[in-house]
Formats: sequence, C-alpha cells, structure tokens
Amino acid sequence: MNRIAAEYVYNGKDMEPVRNGYVEFDDDGTVTAVGKCQDPETEADFRKGIIVPGFVNAHCHLELSHLRGKFRKGTGMSGFIDQINELRDFTSAENKKAAASQWIDALWNSGVSAMADISNCDDTFLMKSRSPMYTRTFLEVFGTEPQDCPGIMAGVRKLADAAASFGIDAAPTPHACYTMSPELVTAASADALAAGFLSYHSEESPEEESLLFSGTGPLADNYHGRHLSTPPVTGKPSLCYFVDRLLKVHEPPFREHVLLVHNVCLTQEALDYALQYLENVWWAVCPLSNIFIHDMLPPIGLMRRNGLKITLGTDSLSSNDTLDMVAEMYCISSSFPDVPLGEIIRWATFNGAEFLGKADTLGALAPGYRPGIALICNISPDGGLTAGSYSERVI
Repeated sequence: MNRIAAEYVYNGKDMEPVRNGYVEFDDDGTVTAVGKCQDPETEADFRKGIIVPGFVNAHCHLELSHLRGKFRKGTGMSGFIDQINELRDFTSAENKKAAASQWIDALWNSGVSAMADISNCDDTFLMKSRSPMYTRTFLEVFGTEPQDCPGIMAGVRKLADAAASFGIDAAPTPHACYTMSPELVTAASADALAAGFLSYHSEESPEEESLLFSGTGPLADNYHGRHLSTPPVTGKPSLCYFVDRLLKVHEPPFREHVLLVHNVCLTQEALDYALQYLENVWWAVCPLSNIFIHDMLPPIGLMRRNGLKITLGTDSLSSNDTLDMVAEMYCISSSFPDVPLGEIIRWATFNGAEFLGKADTLGALAPGYRPGIALICNISPDGGLTAGSYSERVI
C-alpha cells in the first residue's frame, strides 16, 4: 500500500476538498482509500499543494505543436485561418512529429491522464499507441464544396483504418459549420455518431455567428474572396444549424456522446435548441485559446446557470503558448472568481472522463479508480491558484 498526503485533496467530483487529506493506492495506481490525516506532521509523504486526479484535456490538437510561437495574436477567426493555411505545412514531417512527441510527454508529466485529441493526419498515431495516456482521436474533416464530400469521406475513413491499426480509439468528426458544406457536416457527423463520440467546434467566434446569421462579416468576406462556398444563411445561432444537420443523420433523441468545443458565443436560444435533442452533451471551454484569437471568453455564468456539463481543454499551440491545464484553470478562476475551485477541477477531471466514456476508472480519486494523481504546486495561502501555479505527476 502506498500513501501520499497534501494540504488539500480534491477527489474530482465534490466541490469541497479534504483539508490535510491523503490518498492510498496500490502499486498499479488503483486508489484504495481517500481520507483526512490524523496528524499531517507524522505523514511520511506530505506535500504542499493540492492533490487532484489526473487531468482530462478535453480538446487538443497535438499534431499542431510545431506551430508554437508562430502565430500573431488577436487576429480574429478570419486572420487565424489565413495563418493556418500559410504555416500548417511549413515544417518538415520529422520536426512536426518531434514537436508532438515532446508535448505528449509534457502533458503526461504534468498530470494529464487522458485527452480528446484532434487529428487531420497520422503523425501522432504511433506516439499515442505508446503513451500511457488514454487518447480518443477525432479525425477532423474540412471541405466547403458539396461535390467534394464523397472523396473527403473516403479519405478520412482510410485514416480511421490506419488509426485502428495502431490500436487507438479514433473515428471521423466534423470540424465546424464554416469550414464544411452542409452535406459534409452531416456525413462526418454520421460516422462520428456511429462510433458513439462526436467533437465539434461550436460558436467559437462572432465571425462564425455573423456568417450563419446574416452571411456577413470578416469570415464571410474571407471565404468570398477565395471563391469558397459558405453555409446557408439561417438567421439563427450557428449551433442551431449544426443540430439541424444532425437531425438528418437519425431521429432524435441523440444518446451518443457529443462534445461542443469553445462556445464563446453561446446563447440561451442556442443551448435550449441543442438540449431539446442531445441527451449526452458536454461543453468544452479553452479560455486561453479564445483570448489568443479573439480576446473573448465563453459565457461561463450562462453555462453554469443552465447546469451544463463543462469540460476543459487547451486547444493547440497554434492558438496557445502552452498546453497547461493549470494555466487554463487559473484563467477561469481569475476571470470568474465566483466559480469554486472544486467545480473547475471537476471540469478538468471527472467531466472530461465522463465524455470519453471513462468515468468508471478516470477523473476521480475514489476506491477502484485508477486516474493517476497530480499535484498542483505554488498555490495561494488560502488554497487557491496563482499565476505561478503548476502541476506535476505523482503517479
């Protein structure tokens, strides 16, 4: 039996920590007990900081790690897309894989035990198959022209076969309304739903909303300037359009696991419409990425008032300076001080595990779970996060 103790232990589910708590675990990392120390001074391994379950990064693009530091900030979505098109293939395949390998190791060492990762190619398949981290890979597709849909789907299904040969969980998924023809949104969603898991960039920017609502704005101008087709003008939030495309896959309700990512422009109208049909939906926030691109944050108050299941992700190093879950948590905590730290920790651990279908083993410190254990260091005197807080893996 092994035992570690710390000033605070959050189990990933409860809002309140155990003060001067301990976690006991077997040699394979399976938790056997969690409790309060009788005397912290007699503990053999007592740490300053916060013990939490291993994190679940609910949204990442590991294969874009080579783009760290190459993007201008504050360009909006139109400017960000231009930079992606310019820089995505600027680096050699060898350097792309080296950067991704470095960062998957960094994620693990910082205490990330599972990740929902986006892939557009096979660069990360081998390293995922060898990593102790659990990953579910979402094979994202793009294509604005309806006639290209059959060829795009044939290509991504071959990529799914390649992922299966590495023994990793992967399936196609749609990217976002503004990068896909209506036909491709539905086709990619059909494959994702058949696999039971769908991830979708939703309501990430005001430019996206203007494109769908009125057919205007910088994103619309960008696409028209490149002679690309745009989605239909609906006069509704873009999330409503996406749900309507899902309704062409099969009759509601949708019991598959659906992750809506970013949600910067989420409204009551949009979330009400989604909740009519989606029975198992999670809402990922990636605050540092949103600040990087738009200098905006999601409406956390609205999301909490509606009892949405929130998860936390880092997005990619094209739109972030680091893949640091604690930095994301601190951003939320400092921007929305009314949100309890225990709730943010739940977003970063148990809720993400739930989305991935791993809530029986990951995301919580409870007997029988094997979530990994992380320690958050350099906390404030009252047990909060600071700008200098960081995490490290314990087991």
